[in-house]
Amino acid sequence: MKVSKFGGTSVASAIQIKKVAAIVKADPSRKFIVVSAPGKRYDTDKKVTDLLIELAIAAIHKEEVEEKLFKVLDRYKEIAQGLELDDTICNVIEEDLRSRINKDQSILELFVDNIKASGEDNNAKLISAYFTSIGLDSQYINPRTAGLLVNDLPERAQALPQAYDNLYALNHLSGVVVFPGFFGFTPNGTLRTFDRGGSDITGSILAAAVKADLYENFTDVDSVFCANPKVVNHPAEIEEITYREMRELSYAGFSVFHDEALMPVFKSGIPVCIKNTNNPSAPGTKIVAKRKNNKRPVTGISADNGFSILYVSKYLMNREIGFGRKLLQILEEEHISYEHTPSGLDDISVIVRSHQLDPEKEARIMSRVLNELKADDVHFRHHFSMIVIVGEGMNNSTGLAARAASAIANTGANIEMINQGSSEVSLSFGVQESSENKILRALYNEFFSAVTVGY
Repeated sequence: MKVSKFGGTSVASAIQIKKVAAIVKADPSRKFIVVSAPGKRYDTDKKVTDLLIELAIAAIHKEEVEEKLFKVLDRYKEIAQGLELDDTICNVIEEDLRSRINKDQSILELFVDNIKASGEDNNAKLISAYFTSIGLDSQYINPRTAGLLVNDLPERAQALPQAYDNLYALNHLSGVVVFPGFFGFTPNGTLRTFDRGGSDITGSILAAAVKADLYENFTDVDSVFCANPKVVNHPAEIEEITYREMRELSYAGFSVFHDEALMPVFKSGIPVCIKNTNNPSAPGTKIVAKRKNNKRPVTGISADNGFSILYVSKYLMNREIGFGRKLLQILEEEHISYEHTPSGLDDISVIVRSHQLDPEKEARIMSRVLNELKADDVHFRHHFSMIVIVGEGMNNSTGLAARAASAIANTGANIEMINQGSSEVSLSFGVQESSENKILRALYNEFFSAVTVGY
C-alpha cells in the first residue's frame, strides 16, 4: 500500500489533475492521496497559497476583501470547469472561504493559518469530487476528522504521538482517500499549519501512521539531481540516496524535499520515491536507510544563502567553563536558533539564519555578550552562503576536504568557515553569497565531471 503526495505544480490546473487521476488509476495500491494547494501554472503565475495570504491580509485590514476572494475562487472555478464538474463544488469552496474570513482574528497567526490552509483543504475536496466523477471510489477526509493532532503555540506545529494512532484507523476505509496536506488541529480544535513544505510533512506523517510500504512524492522533475540544475549544466541524476544524505542536502537548499518531512518515514523505515507527475514512468529517486556502495564518495552538493555569523573573541576562552553554554543561552533567550558553532582556543563563531535578526536584536545580543560574558570582541557579519558536500562514502575517502578546499581556492573565493558533521556524512563551507554559484560549479566539476555516474 502506498501514500502518494502531489505537490503544487502537480495540481495547479485541470490538465495536471487529470494526470494525477491517471497515476492513481494505474496503481490500485495508491490508497492515500495527499494534495497541496494549486501551484503556479506558469513562471509569472501566483500560487493559490499566495493569493490566500493576500486575502487574509485584506480581511485583517477590511480592504478589497471581495476582490481578493474572487481571485481565489476564479482559480478553483477554472479547474472545476476544466474537469467538467458542476457548480456544486465551487459553491462548497466559496461557502468555506467566506466562513474562514469571518473567523476570530484575536490571534493573527492562527487566523492567517486558517485562511492559508483552505488552499489544500478545498483542493482535496475538488480532487475527490473529480475522482468520483470518473468512477474512482474516492472520499475526502479532513485532518480534524482523521485525528491529525498537533501541539499548541508558541512552538512550531508538530504531530503529537496520538496522531499516529488516530490516522492508522484510516486503513479501514474503502477506496481512495484524498487528504489535504499542510495542516492539523490542536486537541482543542485550533487549526495550525506546518512549516514550509508542509504538505510533504503531512504525507510523511500519514505514510508512517498507516504503515505504508512506500511514500511517493510527486513533483515536476524526474529525479533529484546531484547539484542545482539552474547553476550546473545537466547535473547527474541521483537514483538512490539515504535518509541522512537527503536530510543534509534538503537542509542546505535542495527544494525537492523539505528536510523535516523525512523524520516520520525515517523513524518508521519507510522508503520514499520522488517521481515526476508529468513523466510517471521515470524511476525517480529512491530514499532509503541504506544504499548499495558506489565508486563516488560524494552523492550531492547543495547551497543555501541567507546566513549571518556572530563572532565572539575572548582571551583564554577555552579555560572558561560554561562559556559556550552561556553564549547559546543568550541566543535562546532572544529566540534565535543556530546552525553551526565552529570554534578556536579564544574565539567562537555561531552561524544563524539571517531572517531571525534585526538591527535592534543584534545590538542587544552584542551588548549582552560584552557585558555578561566579558568578551573582548563581538560582532555580526552578514550575507553568507553555506555550501554542503554530502555522501555516505566521505568518511572512508582520504583527502576529500583538501580537494574541496583546493577547488574553492581556485575560484578566488575565500572560505570563512569549515565544519564537518560528527556523522562524517557532510562537509560544510561558509562563503560569501556572491561566490556561491561559482563555487558550486567548481565543486561539481571536482567530484562529478571525471566520474561516470553509476548507482
